[in-house]
Amino acid sequence: MTPSTFNFSKRRLIIQVSFYCVRAGLKRMSKDYQSLLDRALERIPKKKHSGERFELPRPQVTSAKTRTWIGNFKEICDYLNRDPHHVLKFLTRELATAATFEGSRAIFKGRFGRESIQHLVDIYVGRYVICPICGRPDTKIAKEARFLFLDCEACGARSSILPR
Repeated sequence: MTPSTFNFSKRRLIIQVSFYCVRAGLKRMSKDYQSLLDRALERIPKKKHSGERFELPRPQVTSAKTRTWIGNFKEICDYLNRDPHHVLKFLTRELATAATFEGSRAIFKGRFGRESIQHLVDIYVGRYVICPICGRPDTKIAKEARFLFLDCEACGARSSILPR
């Protein structure tokens, strides 16, 4: 069982341990056990997100003639904690078109709807952001030699990313 699977607060854990000590006939928890419990709780990693559902900002897509802009592209990349050029490379490959990154927006050659862009961002999140072990978005991409790995900061898991 990894430390991140514990969802107990310190007070709740002490109450539960105290209850089991009383049931077992022990009068009080020893101070030594209390200090060990405090030390164990300090080593549990803190949650980065509030625990609420992972809400990704919706892409603000604008199309004119043969160009499509994502106005909040930098905001999306910052929320995902990913390099904008990595996300842009994925989107250009999936859309089979050329694109540039200027300021806080991405410009694609061709007309694409908001739904198709949103769908591709969701696919990117599933492949490169969400941990396959614990399902949390607290991950980083690490490159070793020519292989990419997804390192989870929440549970400590390391998963390989399949090249596509």
